[in-house]
Amino acid sequence: MLYKWRFAFIGLLFSTSVHAGASPLPGHELSLFWVLPFVGVLLSLALMPILFSSFWHHHYGKIVFLWTLAILMSILIFFGFDILLAEVSATFFHHYFPFITIITTLYIIAGGIHVNVRGPSKPLMNTGFLAIATMTASFIGTTGAAVLFIRPLLNLNKNRHYKRHTLIFYIFLVCNIGGCLTALGDPPLFLGYLNGIPFFWPMTHLFWPFLVITVPLLSVYFLIESWYFRREPLKVLPKPIAVKVEGFLHVGLLFCAISLILLSGSWKSVMSINFFHVLLEANNLARDLGLIFIACLSLYMQKKHPLEGVIFSWGPIVEVAKIFAAIFITASPVIAILHAGGEGELRGIIHMVNNNGIPDPKMYFWLTGFLSAFLDNAPTYLIFFHMAGGKASEFLSSLQSTLVAISAGSVFMGALTYIGNAPNFMVKAIAEANEIRMPSFFGYMAWSLIFLGPLFILLTWLIF
Repeated sequence: MLYKWRFAFIGLLFSTSVHAGASPLPGHELSLFWVLPFVGVLLSLALMPILFSSFWHHHYGKIVFLWTLAILMSILIFFGFDILLAEVSATFFHHYFPFITIITTLYIIAGGIHVNVRGPSKPLMNTGFLAIATMTASFIGTTGAAVLFIRPLLNLNKNRHYKRHTLIFYIFLVCNIGGCLTALGDPPLFLGYLNGIPFFWPMTHLFWPFLVITVPLLSVYFLIESWYFRREPLKVLPKPIAVKVEGFLHVGLLFCAISLILLSGSWKSVMSINFFHVLLEANNLARDLGLIFIACLSLYMQKKHPLEGVIFSWGPIVEVAKIFAAIFITASPVIAILHAGGEGELRGIIHMVNNNGIPDPKMYFWLTGFLSAFLDNAPTYLIFFHMAGGKASEFLSSLQSTLVAISAGSVFMGALTYIGNAPNFMVKAIAEANEIRMPSFFGYMAWSLIFLGPLFILLTWLIF
């Protein structure tokens, strides 16, 4: 088993971050044809599991790799090897490797924590569970909360016939909306923190939007869960409520990992290494190497002292790693075009968010959110952050409503698709590994548009 761990960590050993900068691709020279491979990845994720389920299940990695190869070969042919190397290095070191390091480390640590929740799997119990997990997400991150609470939720509902709706609302609340109250909750807010926005600014300014979305969503979930509960083929027996936590050493490792992530943002290092056209900063190197060490320690502890009834599986995280590698690479031309602003082919988006040169918060909310649902929400947040001015002093005063719009859009609307935020897809993979049939890509979007769409419209009317 140990050799599998070594291979799983080959990517993590090179997990470093780069200095945030524009894409090496000249976005102003790219036509909209460069968007097609990214659209191809999205359509593959949406249609192939429905039309060619067995083929997709066995070959999804090869399929998304072909779309990735199309972008890589296009860059090589039109811009040369130097630009190709710079783009791949920047995309992987700046976006993908830090992303996969953090998400894999949290996934491994959560595998050593067994939160055993016993009680009647009834509507009130499940609603309360979702509410607690949602509030926790802001303090250990949406990824940490998603992987920590998903197994207890599955165990709590293991005898229920209808549980797909619970997993869908879990993605809405725990994987996305619950992460809006601190800079640690979701990657876009952490980027804001790195750019001078106070750590607890989201708690002050996003708490009201959080309530506007969360309270109705939990209420609607309770009604839907009650409807399904009445149709359960088996009677749910009454049980006393009990919570048992095992693996406290791994809880300590979880807080160590969170502390490393926070310290990497507050420690402004002047030391850096130029490696394959990217700057590797000492604070980010220390964070990623520290996370790798913590992950290895957690794996070693799980091997030496396995928890009874807990089976660790690489399957879900491997699926996330393959899919998101393709998404990050194929999305890079789209992000480069957006970075080009008024000189790029997507200049119409730039004009839409400003009214006579003045930022329009409601347009920033919807456009940041829409793009975050399909692109990585962290760079999308950063693009619109700089598009609106990019100065923390202005966002904390005259442009405060604009920052609320950008923050809420990037965090909340990540729930619209499976790829809007990495925990979404990971929860889907874990659920399917436990033989729960989740909706297709478009099927999930139908759920999200029906239940989240009206709430986003309400939020626009009340706040923006």
